[in-house]
Amino acid sequence: MNSGKSAEVTIDTSQHKAARVAGFMFLFAFLVPTLNWTLGLSRFIVVENVVATAKNIIANEWLFRVGIAVELIMSVGLIVLAVALYTVLKTVNRNLALLALSLKLVEAAIVAAIVLASFIALRISDGATSLTAFTPEQLLAPVGFLLNQHTIVYSIPMVFLGLNMTVFFYLFLRSKYIPGLLAGFGILSFAIILIHALGNILAPRYATMTVVEFICYTPSGIAEIVVGMLLLVKGIKVPQDDSRTSESPETAINNMR
Repeated sequence: MNSGKSAEVTIDTSQHKAARVAGFMFLFAFLVPTLNWTLGLSRFIVVENVVATAKNIIANEWLFRVGIAVELIMSVGLIVLAVALYTVLKTVNRNLALLALSLKLVEAAIVAAIVLASFIALRISDGATSLTAFTPEQLLAPVGFLLNQHTIVYSIPMVFLGLNMTVFFYLFLRSKYIPGLLAGFGILSFAIILIHALGNILAPRYATMTVVEFICYTPSGIAEIVVGMLLLVKGIKVPQDDSRTSESPETAINNMR
């Protein structure tokens, strides 16, 4: 009768190891793409001029290739994070953990598809293919367009990010593996990501405003850094209920005295 509860509080060695991996990947998943965008890809953009953006890319092609390679590595990192979180949280509710894992894998697949599209556009614009029917400006346009629309295009995987991390943090809340307040903050943070991503699809004119993006992305960034550091340094903790149920009869009698 009590099997559901005991599943929530049981922690084995594989969960502890997976928690450390998840902690590292939380930090990786936040810091690497943030630095890649702010220090690399965003510097190519000329607003509302896709040809100028594409020319910047061609003039600094190696740096752009590094940027899309980092995004490809990031899609692999998302899979590692998904498997690690599933391993940690599957004992809480296997069905929900599997749902979150599946949503995370879809997110990773979409990110990889976006990188593939950027790579194909780059191959077209740098003259690697024979498309004599198009002018040089027309060949440049696709790669410039994809980068100029980076935020809007990434709203698709961000929908799945908001969904899967909301579920994962809900499972953290139930498990008590991390402080409840922190788990609740994670749920709220990624629910905001989901809302903002849908806003990018439905009303991009307002959702892409700098102040809106800052307000919507800052909480999730804080959650990823704090939870990542916590899991990497301390791992997951045994819930209080577990320590009580694991007392020996002698200890329980002494505590009652």
